[in-house]
Amino acid sequence: MVTQIRFACPQCEQTDLQSLSAQDTKLGCSHCGAEWAIPTGAIKDDRVLRCVVCPSQELYLRKDFPQRLGLAIVVAGFTASCVTWYYHQVLLTFFVLFAAALVDVILYAFVSNVLTCYRCHAEYRGTQESDHVEFNLEVHERHRQQRARLKEQPDESESGNDRSRSEGFA
Repeated sequence: MVTQIRFACPQCEQTDLQSLSAQDTKLGCSHCGAEWAIPTGAIKDDRVLRCVVCPSQELYLRKDFPQRLGLAIVVAGFTASCVTWYYHQVLLTFFVLFAAALVDVILYAFVSNVLTCYRCHAEYRGTQESDHVEFNLEVHERHRQQRARLKEQPDESESGNDRSRSEGFA
């Protein structure tokens, strides 16, 4: 079984789509040509056990469904039910609401899962279900805070120059 991976290249930050199998040992960017080794044991028996783009082992399952389409279904159902409620069509209002909910349940049942990395947001499609759990806000927030702290840290060369300037004026 071949796994499709969509990821942002760590070098050029371009989005890339690659096919990946358990026998592959390298992953490369088709835009800039950068390559990196796939960690041993990252893919085993068509199951992704850890991210192959970054060193993270924390992955989560989510439905592979466009969120904007889901929001559009909810908004359309709400709008249509408001119109029918305005014209005092109570049964039609409930029919519209239940129809929107039914569409949501049907889509939930038939849409497959995608495995996503918390750290680099790489998405793995076509992989067998593994031991990964659904989205956890606490883990997501930890990774988000770590990214924010890393962006705030100045380069060592810049901080050294700033320190020497401030010491000279003291």
